[in-house]
Amino acid sequence: MASPILPGTGLGSGLDIGSIVTALVNSDKAAKQGQITSQTTLNTSKISGVGSLKSALAAYQAAMDKLNSSTSPAFAGFAATSSTPATLTVTSDNTAVNGTYNVKVNNLASGSKVASASFAGGATSAIPTGTLKISQNGTDYNVTIPSGATLQSTRDAINTTLKNQGVTANIVTDSSGSRLVLGSTTTGKGSDLTVSGIAGLEIDGTQVMGATPAPTSAGTIGALAADASLTIDGLTVTSKTNTVNQAVGGLSMTLVAPGTSTVSVATNTTGLQTAVQSFVDAYNTLVKTVTSLTQASADANGKLTVSAALTGDSVPRTLIANIRNQLVTPGPGGQLAVLSQLGITTDQKLGTLNFDSTKFSAAMTTQGLGSQVQTLFTGTNSTNGLLARMGTAIKPYLQTGGILDQRTTSLNKQKNDLSNQQVALDLRVTTMTATLTAKYNAMDLLVGQMKATSTSISSFFTSLNAQKSGG
Repeated sequence: MASPILPGTGLGSGLDIGSIVTALVNSDKAAKQGQITSQTTLNTSKISGVGSLKSALAAYQAAMDKLNSSTSPAFAGFAATSSTPATLTVTSDNTAVNGTYNVKVNNLASGSKVASASFAGGATSAIPTGTLKISQNGTDYNVTIPSGATLQSTRDAINTTLKNQGVTANIVTDSSGSRLVLGSTTTGKGSDLTVSGIAGLEIDGTQVMGATPAPTSAGTIGALAADASLTIDGLTVTSKTNTVNQAVGGLSMTLVAPGTSTVSVATNTTGLQTAVQSFVDAYNTLVKTVTSLTQASADANGKLTVSAALTGDSVPRTLIANIRNQLVTPGPGGQLAVLSQLGITTDQKLGTLNFDSTKFSAAMTTQGLGSQVQTLFTGTNSTNGLLARMGTAIKPYLQTGGILDQRTTSLNKQKNDLSNQQVALDLRVTTMTATLTAKYNAMDLLVGQMKATSTSISSFFTSLNAQKSGG
């Protein structure tokens, strides 16, 4: 910080007071300023480096979570396809076997839809107070109807009370008036709705209303709730829902519409290779980021003397060591227990992973390890798979308040300390500049006074000598 005092050339001494004061102040300031500047540069670099490391870890964790998804398994050993997705779709798990199946969907599973007798007064028709009981599959759901209720407010009460039970109500108006219509997302034979408890709203869901129901008619619209019906290679199968699980071992079929389809199951070699390559790519991206943050680079003379943001820092080294330990830890599978069996090896120089697709294909076709890949990566429970173990290894670093957050907090404290040191040094410079300037100005004034005195004395003696010579 510049001094508010601007010293110049001394009038009495003729000295460049400004240069002298500046030189003295800079000499006193140099060592401490160099230390602060060096430490601030290093601190800023480390804060940025820790932030980059945390971002890289978060990206790696996101990739692991995606590969470890239970809803969209990335490492399914088999791939099942349907020749007619408009009829049914199909997925497989690792208990499936190669094969082809002819499936005919006769009808889908259906739910119950019932209607009350009609109300000539429409949606504003008065409904008696009481408890409306809606029954399905032996379970009763009670809906309180307060005094002053209308058909519309009754509908709203049903929807509010049973929104989590899959039962909904609405009002349909025809030429005879308005009817309360209830439907259910529960499908399958025997899931018909019945309504009782309040006069005028009784509905026997086991009775089918005709095509042109009378105003007093109440019951099921169309047809009773029914099971899905299909044949698999000629064998009859029924299901309460339109998702048919394990009718064929390892397969889950979702019925879409009546029709026929050929279901094929084959080893998922291509999908597995894509998933394994995604794992390798995510790991290598993390390793390369850590290397860039820790490895010193060459200077103009080719020597590795230019430090990276986290060169010499133990945190990234420990992190990578913890992750690498998981790569060589045997998994919970039987025949397939380590990554090298899939053609995955570690580059000893770079620390990255190499993926040999030829060896992988041989493991899938010759050794038949496709069904075990998912076990290696996702485990037999939520903790023993490679992906879960990777997550456990990085959690202490990535979690809120974890190792990296603590390091960032420490570095930010150091940053504030350095800022305070700079403020203190600037104040010292200002004070020292003012003090030295005042001292040199005082000295200059004294020299000027001494010069004036000397000149006066010299003039006196010169005058005296002149008088003596003239006398």
